[in-house]
Amino acid sequence: MLSDLLPGISYGFAAAVTPGPLSMYLISQAVAAGWRRAMPVAFSPLISDGPVAVLVLAVLSQVPSDIVQYLRIPGGLFMLYLAFEAWKSWRTFDSETTVSAQSGPNNLWKAAVVNWFNPNLYLGWGIILGPIVLSAWQKSPAKGIAAVLGFYATLIGTMIAMVILFAVTRNLGPKVRKNLIFLSSIGLAILGLYQLWLGISAVRK
Repeated sequence: MLSDLLPGISYGFAAAVTPGPLSMYLISQAVAAGWRRAMPVAFSPLISDGPVAVLVLAVLSQVPSDIVQYLRIPGGLFMLYLAFEAWKSWRTFDSETTVSAQSGPNNLWKAAVVNWFNPNLYLGWGIILGPIVLSAWQKSPAKGIAAVLGFYATLIGTMIAMVILFAVTRNLGPKVRKNLIFLSSIGLAILGLYQLWLGISAVRK
């Protein structure tokens, strides 16, 4: 069970702290509007990801299981790319440009729309989470569900922590965020290499 949980947990943490449209919107709301108005943003993936996840899993479930395993190779390469991008963000981190004051009603739906226009959502489910979840599901439905829960529990939990961090400790926040970005780059690199190894092992069988 742990081997099925760890990839989802690792990717959930990395997805939350790696710079992107949703994380930037989350931070801007926490800084500009306070934690109460920003908190709903942390739950926006539950809205935005649902249709994409259902579509991707429906498609992948119709293809041979070997193909799903082979998708781990582009998934691993994409995660290495994300690790490199996170590393570059850490190297060039600028606390003055990571937040921009925005505020407005219906933050939850605004964040969902922001995420729908984020290509990483589709790539992540198509070549990373989709194969992980289906591989776990083939072992047992409970493991497949656990992989999904591990990802979203970590993603949302980390985003909630970020809201509190940036709303309450604004001076400390950017420094901590820089460290989290560095940790995410390491985690993405390790997970990317692991996915590559699984995909290459499937090809060589």
